[in-house]
Amino acid sequence: MRFLKGSKPKESLYELQTEAKEQNKAARKGRKAGSNRRDRRGRQISVLYLLPSIIGVLLFFVLPFLIVIYYSVIDNPISGEFVFFDNFVMVFQNAAFQQAAKNTLMFSATAVPLAVVLSMLLAMMLESKIPFKSQFRTFFLSPMMVPIASVVLIWQVLFHYNGMMNEILGWFGRDRVDWLNSAYAQVVIVILFLWKNLGYNMILFMSALSSIPKDILEVAILESATPFQIFWHIKLRYLSSTILFVTIMSLINSFKVFREIYLLKGDYPYDTMYMLQHFMNNTFGKLDYQKMSAAAIMMAVVMVVLIGILFVTESYFGKDVEG
Repeated sequence: MRFLKGSKPKESLYELQTEAKEQNKAARKGRKAGSNRRDRRGRQISVLYLLPSIIGVLLFFVLPFLIVIYYSVIDNPISGEFVFFDNFVMVFQNAAFQQAAKNTLMFSATAVPLAVVLSMLLAMMLESKIPFKSQFRTFFLSPMMVPIASVVLIWQVLFHYNGMMNEILGWFGRDRVDWLNSAYAQVVIVILFLWKNLGYNMILFMSALSSIPKDILEVAILESATPFQIFWHIKLRYLSSTILFVTIMSLINSFKVFREIYLLKGDYPYDTMYMLQHFMNNTFGKLDYQKMSAAAIMMAVVMVVLIGILFVTESYFGKDVEG
């Protein structure tokens, strides 16, 4: 009874509770310190694994890009005198660069939308029940297996002055056309670009179409939605990320069409086929590194701006799907 009435037991209970709290606090600190040590060790191991890749990126991507920037703002590699934007102004005022930039812009503005729209339409057509579907798909995928030199040889046979296309025109009483040395030259390259890239883009769209939830499409059909409404409000939303990727890849490939034109017509093709890559290749041959570097940076800035616009557009149209 004395133990129950006295004040000392209460003090002892309070001390026990305080001691237990301190022990729990110390235990939490110990666990946190151990967790921090494990996290720090894990980060160190991750950095060690990533170090070869980081060094490779710095050596083969970042460093060359910095060198290009350096060359673009100096007068020549020997004296190394800074001229800042003089090289950019000189390149922008160059007639050959203006012609190359105009041709590249016209080609990309024509070929890229056609590559995206046609490949998406082909994918949607192959999603439906049509006869000879597998043969049709194989026809568009076959260019992916043909070497580019063979493709160029086929185009030379088709569009030569004495080639098959002029023979067909002759059947209808039309005059021969020098396809690769006339205003039609870029049309030939657009057709070549589409024939080479439609199959790959079509496969990407077919994969994206197959991933659209079937229950959403079934509900839309039950609600009497028209095919256009289903495409515009459902399919296009789910295809937005694929459209972005296909557009970026087609845009990059349109800037790389130089190899086909080079194999067809060499360093100096007809005016409408003279692209930015021709300008840079010919400038490199003259060892004019300053002009070439300035042109490369200008092209890179344009590409970044265009891709940024595409990302903003995709995020706007695809925000409902992501949400």
